[in-house]
Amino acid sequence: MCKRITLAVVDDHQIVIDGIIALLNDYPAIEISFSTTHPSEMLQMLKNKHVDILLTDIIMPEMNGLELSKRVRQSYPSIKIIALSMNNEAAIINSLIEKADIAGYILKNTGKKELINAIEKVVVGGTYFAEDVLNELANYKQIKNAIEEVKLTFRELEIIQLIEKEYSNFQIADTLCISERTVETHRKNIFRKTKTNNALGLIKYAYQHKLI
Repeated sequence: MCKRITLAVVDDHQIVIDGIIALLNDYPAIEISFSTTHPSEMLQMLKNKHVDILLTDIIMPEMNGLELSKRVRQSYPSIKIIALSMNNEAAIINSLIEKADIAGYILKNTGKKELINAIEKVVVGGTYFAEDVLNELANYKQIKNAIEEVKLTFRELEIIQLIEKEYSNFQIADTLCISERTVETHRKNIFRKTKTNNALGLIKYAYQHKLI
């Protein structure tokens, strides 16, 4: 690429920042303009110098990556955001996409080639999500659609997962801190919604729809 890509990095672990700097040190097309372990400090830095891409951690004690990304998106809409995390939990990724319009999400075990590929793709207006992340998102959306289709509540989903583990009504009640009568009511509603008649049929349905 002709134009040098400017990058800002925030992670609450300095060793992670040092690792990213080391990976990109001999790649002249990308310049790390500044980095910090404090999200609030990153917001101040962005006031003084423009960057093309913000590479941000997700789980940080002072301010999480979602909140930081939302603020950056609001104040600096031209900055592309790539989330960097050890976590590939689909619900978190989906929130970042929907609420902060992130352009990419890569895992911290990413190698140099994939990191550079993600940065170069995002800077020209594309998106980059690691393969593992895309798989998690696909499963999450399938589960979400299945839940919405039969109008299952998340409490009912919890109970289905415990039924699959062969928990009795008493064990389910004890695990979820609810009464056995409430568990029985949930079971009846679950069977009605999924059009199943017994635990075996329910588990088969749950596997088919990737609820467990």
